[in-house]
Amino acid sequence: MTKAIRIKDLLATTTANDKVIAEGWVRTRRDSKTFSFLEINDGSCMANLQVVADANLPGYDEIQHIPTGAAVRVHGALVESPGAGQRWELHATVVELLGGADADYPLQKKRHTDEFLRTIAHLRVRTNKYGAVARLRSRLSFAVHDFFQRRGFHYVHTPIITGSDCEGAGEMFNVTTLDLNHVPRSDGAVDYQQDFFGKPARLTVSGQLALETYCLGLGKVYCFGPTFRSENSNTSRHMAEFWMIEPEVAFADLAADMDLAQDMVSELTAFALADCAEDLALFSKFVDRTLPARLERIAAGNFQRISYTDAITELQRSGRDFEYKPQWGHDLQTEHERFLCEDLFSCPVFVHDWPAEIKAFYMRMNDDERTVAAMDLLVPGSGELIGGSQREDRLDVLRTRMAAQGLNEADYWWYLDTRRYGSVPHAGFGLGFERLLMLLTGIGNIRDVIPFPRTPKNLEF
Repeated sequence: MTKAIRIKDLLATTTANDKVIAEGWVRTRRDSKTFSFLEINDGSCMANLQVVADANLPGYDEIQHIPTGAAVRVHGALVESPGAGQRWELHATVVELLGGADADYPLQKKRHTDEFLRTIAHLRVRTNKYGAVARLRSRLSFAVHDFFQRRGFHYVHTPIITGSDCEGAGEMFNVTTLDLNHVPRSDGAVDYQQDFFGKPARLTVSGQLALETYCLGLGKVYCFGPTFRSENSNTSRHMAEFWMIEPEVAFADLAADMDLAQDMVSELTAFALADCAEDLALFSKFVDRTLPARLERIAAGNFQRISYTDAITELQRSGRDFEYKPQWGHDLQTEHERFLCEDLFSCPVFVHDWPAEIKAFYMRMNDDERTVAAMDLLVPGSGELIGGSQREDRLDVLRTRMAAQGLNEADYWWYLDTRRYGSVPHAGFGLGFERLLMLLTGIGNIRDVIPFPRTPKNLEF
């Protein structure tokens, strides 16, 4: 049996073909007395393939009743199209209905709100916008691995179930096999000795701590996988399940960490511009018309760096009436981040050397004993994209930091071992994959760049 050819490949061909097969879903159908036009799409690209079905075809009456959303297989000849905006069309000899669509198929209108489409996440990928997001996400996933593999990084599969809280914030999902209707207790507390692992277990918020152990044996490593946070947040930038890209490099300091982050964001942006141009054009036209110029600047590597202390100074003397007054020792709010990267510098900005009190225990203490060697990358339109640091490689300082944050050394004995046996300066960062997609598409809600968003009170599928 002759195999179907992807619509992307059919539209890119340079020669006519009198015997091809195409498969896809019907986007639209227009009828006349002598022929019908079917626009079909198979998800391989943004463009549809126009099928011309002549009235003398067997079963033409049935063809005139094929609904939007139905799946078809079309045999015919690929010929040059007389219509504007398309080079090829398929003149059908046979049209097979593979799967019909009920009359209440919800994607028959041209445009739908994002809010409505989130209620039918299982169907929204059939729209132009979400098909483009899905293709971009797929290609960018490949590009992430390619970026690291070309630089000699080793891909590590870090645990999803963990006994450690990397961030120390406690916003983690519990994992248990205990009968929740009859929870065993000892001295009034949950008896985790009877649970599967014999201790509390949670879904990871980061692969970093485990990744560090491999960094201190393989040199350059990265992980790329799902992470989870149980923060009860309904903002446009947060979800309970999201994907993180996390590299870790031995014998590296904070400056090298920022260099790697800048190279990665610039190269991934350049890749998207070159490889996903058709899909990005949709976002530029319908989501954010300023997108092309912004992405070109990022791809060119025009980044700035400023210390946290200097950033606070710039914010305080900006004359802006911020909702949250910028103060040294406080975290930056979204309005502060956007001022720095959109108004002050008009490009991505690394803010480095943060107050120790608001950063995690594993970040290296600077000589001033007030700040740590940490950095955040802020990008126009999205705010924070990356958080990273040089790690604390000195055992005594690390133990002091853990004690100050109330962490039990017994829970991190293996992590402390890495500082006892051949500790070296090392650094890494975490890049939120969905945040990167928001940057590249101009889409303002993180729920719209992941296939099935997990948010409070929302757990379909």
